[in-house]
Amino acid sequence: MIHEVDEGLRLLLVEAGLRENGVELVFDAPTTDWAARRNAPTISVFLYDIHEDVARRQTGAIEEHDADGVVIGWRTPPRWFELTYLVTAWTNRPQDEHRLLSEVLRCLIRSDVLPARLHTGSLAELDLAIGLDAALRSTGGPSASDLWSALGGQLKASIDLRVLAPLAGERTGAGPPVTEGLLVRGAPAQAHADPGPGRRLRYQGVGDPGPEGFTAERERRLPAARRRRGGIGEDPGGNGSSGSSGSSGSSGNKR
Repeated sequence: MIHEVDEGLRLLLVEAGLRENGVELVFDAPTTDWAARRNAPTISVFLYDIHEDVARRQTGAIEEHDADGVVIGWRTPPRWFELTYLVTAWTNRPQDEHRLLSEVLRCLIRSDVLPARLHTGSLAELDLAIGLDAALRSTGGPSASDLWSALGGQLKASIDLRVLAPLAGERTGAGPPVTEGLLVRGAPAQAHADPGPGRRLRYQGVGDPGPEGFTAERERRLPAARRRRGGIGEDPGGNGSSGSSGSSGSSGNKR
């Protein structure tokens, strides 16, 4: 995600016409050694701080569907991170540096978000707004003097640019949709016996299971030869008596 934000910022500044004026655009740290090697007007966009916006953190998973609406996987919600850049201009004269910084600032405050046409990779897939805040007073992180001390250089004019961007969540793929019923096999009566091909459970003639799916209750007809245990007409004692005073009841008591 970080390199995709870098690319979006690069394209944004290129659209402002900086390269047409012979200005180089780099993402290097503006250290003393780097500044000594510079030999052309340069804009440095140096990333120096990354932290998560925990207020945006979410839990759960989001379903992903194909063109037919079939679930093909689940993805956890994206995590949002604030990337802070130090934007500086480098020329042989302070007046030229200020002019370049002015052009960069005008480009950065033109919109509160990175234009969608500049999104690449996972940022384009997520299709979420990426916020841009330029030249705001810093509420956390290192101070400007501490930052320049760490870089080994002298304090100079700069723009703090904060970008709020999403990092795509982890994806879990789904298996193919179930198109056949459950296959049931009975345990063989003897060890090492062939359990047989089994019997596949399915709802005959059901193309669309409805909103409740195949778990919804449906009427199942019993085979004609199957009787309900304990029903009317069946003697619980196993004598076959119907409980009437007919001849079948008396014959059942004979030995």
